[in-house]
Formats: sequence, structure tokens, C-alpha cells
Amino acid sequence: MKTQLKMGEVVTSTLAFKSVLKPVFMQLEARDKNSSEALLSTFCALEQHHPGFCYNLLSEIIERADLKININEVVLRLQECATDTVNEHYLLRSEEPFQDLNRKSAALKAILSRIPDEITDRKTFLETIKEIASAIKKLLDVVNEIGVFLPTLSGKQAVEQRKKEFVKYSKKFSTTLKEYFKEGHSNAVFISALCLIRQTNQMMTTVKNICE
Repeated sequence: MKTQLKMGEVVTSTLAFKSVLKPVFMQLEARDKNSSEALLSTFCALEQHHPGFCYNLLSEIIERADLKININEVVLRLQECATDTVNEHYLLRSEEPFQDLNRKSAALKAILSRIPDEITDRKTFLETIKEIASAIKKLLDVVNEIGVFLPTLSGKQAVEQRKKEFVKYSKKFSTTLKEYFKEGHSNAVFISALCLIRQTNQMMTTVKNICE
């Protein structure tokens, strides 16, 4: 297996574990709970200590099966379903801003997951890009509303830093789109979209850790 992975591949690997492998283990739980828990724990540890392990594993399976599959595209397509199967980013606070943040983050990831189906239709894709920009703004607006619920200065600073990172990757995504319309490299768009989804998840995790 490969050992050196690019940043985009590591991001894909993290999301692949959550959206491809973890749901499989959850289905196995109904048949053999002990085996399911053991596999989940093992793969969690492997991905944590060896970032990119899941990417390499899936890439190896695809290569040996001689499948013409773009792993970044597959993982991106699965992100809408992943919002239903992976609950670690879901906020349990009942106040409306927290529940609205759940909705806005899920909406953004769902729109981004449509990119592989729509990227080849220029007119449709341009409309999707507008939806993404609107979803990003709505998500940031809700994050700002949550500021009044943050109990400490350090908590406010942590969320503010996450917000800055999210904005940075949003701008990178915009730049990647401009390059796509010039050069036509769709895989770069898939990777950039996955990076933005990862930033969304990290935003949710940060808020969750501070407020729950």
C-alpha cells in the first residue's frame, strides 16, 4: 500500500471511514455485535495513528478489482447519506440556533454531495454553485448566533478560529471552481468539496464539545 498521502487524500480517508466503512460495521452489529465493535475500534485506531489508512485500503480494493471508480467522487456522493448514519457531529442542545446549525450543516453537505451528478451540466452546475454559496452564508450566520451561548472566552476563540478555517476553505473551493471552468479538472472540485465538508464537521464538533 502507499504510505505518503496528499492532504486531499487524507481528508477523503477520514470521510471514507465514516461514510463507507462505519455504516458497514453498524450493519454487522445486528449479526455479531462483538465483531462489529472490535472492527470499528480497530479501524478507528488505525485511521487515527496512520491517517490515510482507509484511503489506501479502499484504493487497493478498487485497483485489484479493476474497477473504474474515482474514490473521491464516491465518498462525496455518500455525504448526504452520511448525515443520517454518523451522529457524532449532531448537536443535542434544544435551543433553536443549535438545531438550526444541524439543519444548515446537513443542507450544505447535501448540496455538495450533488456535485458529481451535476458538474457536467454547466447550467445546472452554475445554479448549484449559487446554492452552495447561499448555504455557506446561512451556516456562518447561524454560527454567529450561537456566540451568545458560548460560556467562556476560550470557547468563543475556538469557534472563531474554526470559523476562520471554514472561510479559508470556502475561498479555496471558490478558487478551485474557477480553475475547473478553465481547465476541466473535476477531481480537484471533488477533493475541495470534501475538504469543505470536513471543515463543516469540525465546526460542529467544536461547538458540540464546548456547549454540551
